[in-house]
Amino acid sequence: MTDPISPDAALNAALSLVAGTRATGRIEDARASVIVDVSGLDEADHAPLEDAVRRAATLVAGVETVRVALTSQRQRRVTIAVGSGKGGVGKSTVSANLAIALHQAGRRVGLVDADIYGPSQPRLMGVADLKPTAHNKVLNPVQTPFGVPLLSMGMLVTADQAIAWRGPMAAGALTQMMDANWGAADTLVMDLPPGTGDVQLTMIQKYRPTGAVIVSTPQDLALIDARRAIDLFVKAGVPIIGLIENMAGYVCPSCGEVSDPFGTGGAEAAAKELGLPFLGRIPLDMRVRVASDAGQPPVTGNGPEAVAFKQIAGHVAGWIEGHA
Repeated sequence: MTDPISPDAALNAALSLVAGTRATGRIEDARASVIVDVSGLDEADHAPLEDAVRRAATLVAGVETVRVALTSQRQRRVTIAVGSGKGGVGKSTVSANLAIALHQAGRRVGLVDADIYGPSQPRLMGVADLKPTAHNKVLNPVQTPFGVPLLSMGMLVTADQAIAWRGPMAAGALTQMMDANWGAADTLVMDLPPGTGDVQLTMIQKYRPTGAVIVSTPQDLALIDARRAIDLFVKAGVPIIGLIENMAGYVCPSCGEVSDPFGTGGAEAAAKELGLPFLGRIPLDMRVRVASDAGQPPVTGNGPEAVAFKQIAGHVAGWIEGHA
């Protein structure tokens, strides 16, 4: 007796009949998310291919809604997506410090706070009171004290305003920030929302990242969700630069004893299991929280957390040199 075919396998089998190897997808909660590579196709062929893919996905058992993202290999600059499967793992802190560390290493870096519903980069980067200007409806990023220009949804709404936007509005905000006047920036670090929703699909469709960095805490629940983020990028053909383990170990400031409230080594073990690079671990340290709240990213200091961020940035910079 043969095992039943999985929903994802059934979906990808159906897609292969109409798009060959150009389309890959996954099913979650009765929704099919499909990514189609349109590299080399005439623009007139995009819509018919998308329609054929959408029809094929709709016919798969268990699929009620279909989302299709068209993506291309073309690149204007290096774009590094920083993602996670769930919130609360320190992805925004990693993004800010990674961007600064890459700048310190000699790259011309811009930072896009694409976490539409929970933007925190203005505070992390010490520019919470500044607003971007615009010229001919094109945004000019805010210059931060650390040499890294920034755009964030947090700069476009008041601090206490709820951002209750549906997918198209969130995608429009991402487009505005990505198409801004980034000047001489050769690298954009993109702080993504948690999960695998509309912002991620728009980013893949219109601004396919050069590579992705995945952030997770060591605990099993975070790693389960991190695998979903990895799966989305892999199916979109976006290379995974590696995994970062955040909040890994707490050193008591009074007695010096090390404890692991979130476990230890989980992200490194997952990276090994998945055959992905492990970029490093960042300690759970009060100084990270204090410095971040004060708008002074800890990578600008000289503590162990600064060393950790710089080492991770070194791995990312090495990957960029070898792949971009």
